[in-house]
Amino acid sequence: MLYRLLRFVFTLYCAIPMLLSLLVVVPLYFFVFNLASKERASQIAHRISQGWARFLYLAFFIRFKLRHTERIDPNGLYVFAGNHRSFLDIPAWAMACPHTFRFLSKAELAKVPMLGYVIRKLYITVDRKDKHDRYRSIERMMSSLRENVAVFLAPEGTRNTTGDPLLPFKDGAFRLAIAAQVPLAVLVLHDADQLLSPKRPCEMRPGILHGEWLPPFETVGLTESDLETFKLNVRNAMTEVLARGPLEI
Repeated sequence: MLYRLLRFVFTLYCAIPMLLSLLVVVPLYFFVFNLASKERASQIAHRISQGWARFLYLAFFIRFKLRHTERIDPNGLYVFAGNHRSFLDIPAWAMACPHTFRFLSKAELAKVPMLGYVIRKLYITVDRKDKHDRYRSIERMMSSLRENVAVFLAPEGTRNTTGDPLLPFKDGAFRLAIAAQVPLAVLVLHDADQLLSPKRPCEMRPGILHGEWLPPFETVGLTESDLETFKLNVRNAMTEVLARGPLEI
């Protein structure tokens, strides 16, 4: 009981730098998106996101250890994907990617005060209950790739609150990578839910978050008929790494 109380108090503390930093970064995003060109705005906004993520992890006393960064070509174009077990994943995704990219986000998050503005500008939103909106989101992601701006998706579609290492995968990330004929780069995060559980969002704790890039999965020559095999290969690789656990740097 005392341990959970301490985690709750720590979470209250973490809310302070989160809210204060939000008051700073939202105006920064506003100026960037209204004064810079579309291409430059995306690049600058991504750097702001990375700086914000680093500040939050520093304030939360969380250290992010990332392995195998050499597997990602900083000049390459990718569809990025990662497992999703905690709200802490999102800052880690931003810090891990040297590329400018756009998240695929649930449409309801765009309604959150202040943060919603950032999401509408930086993310590609989708109403998963609307079949037509799902198709539109695919086209928006394809358009982003044509502009040489990567996209980042969570293949599970939502945070994993189960005891299983991964939820069943949606088709989106894999279908997109095949259609665009660009590699799928997968980031595996270990035990983010131990620092902030989706079941207990008011009980954060400091610690170390481990992440590692898998070797990119090539899609050149793959077609829609390869979709299920492609999904299975990626899932097996992620499951193996999650079962093995983090490696110390």
